[in-house]
Amino acid sequence: MKSSVQHTSILKVGNDTHQEVDLLAVEEPMEIRLTYGPVDGRQQSSISVTMRTPGHDFELALGFLFSEGIIQSYEDVISIRYCRGGDQSEKQEAAKENIVRVVLSPDTRLDLQRLQRNFYTTSSCGVCGKASIEALDTLCSPPRSDKFSVNVKAVHQAPAKLRAAQLVFNHTGGIHAAGLFDKDGKLLLWREDVGRHNALDKLLGTSLIGNKFPKDCFLLLSGRVSFELVQKALMGGIAMIAAVGAPSSLAVQLAHQYDITLIGFVRDQKFNIYSGSHRVALEEKTPTFT
Repeated sequence: MKSSVQHTSILKVGNDTHQEVDLLAVEEPMEIRLTYGPVDGRQQSSISVTMRTPGHDFELALGFLFSEGIIQSYEDVISIRYCRGGDQSEKQEAAKENIVRVVLSPDTRLDLQRLQRNFYTTSSCGVCGKASIEALDTLCSPPRSDKFSVNVKAVHQAPAKLRAAQLVFNHTGGIHAAGLFDKDGKLLLWREDVGRHNALDKLLGTSLIGNKFPKDCFLLLSGRVSFELVQKALMGGIAMIAAVGAPSSLAVQLAHQYDITLIGFVRDQKFNIYSGSHRVALEEKTPTFT
């Protein structure tokens, strides 16, 4: 298994300028290949290449397929593995760990043209938004339940809890995270990656494997909130998103349309609620969105 960190030599400049060894978050491409179609007419297709941090690769692939509406559950998948095998050199074998093959059930229908997107993403931003919010109507469920609320204290404490759990960030300082918290602020599950969207896909894929999508929980993101991150949370049935950074205009628009609570700038004992304030138990009466 590939490491998530890599050593590098640096020249540290300061009062005592010197050379030392530093750790970097690894960033490598991962290709997702699909085998699909009826038993008597199986087809293969490469549908995505994403720059990711190695680790939880299978969960990343599954979360991506799920958040894009290609699979509905783990039962749609027959097998998932790296493309290894044959008489390969060590270097070639290592490269194979950057290719994940997912074999779908013959009963799982796949319409590649319907996806209407370029499945190439980078670690800095995803070329992965739908042409419009309306395109999600055929994939997403109705607005989520309002049976839970989160108190202000739980939101304030979440970033520190997620940061403490980030082992790769603690070593490198250069990686994103996505974490799921229950309504009382307990960290249930988290994943790290150089890509924000990859961290969330790993989280969704892990939940998909165990068929345990936590109910009545909120998602915390370590960076900004873009449209595709709200889209992925929506596909996972997550009703509340909090983030350390800012949301984009389209992210807020999507949150409003699907009644998702969206919170940004969670830092310094402050935050902004952009949508769905009814799920945040505030200490005093404040205006709610209409």
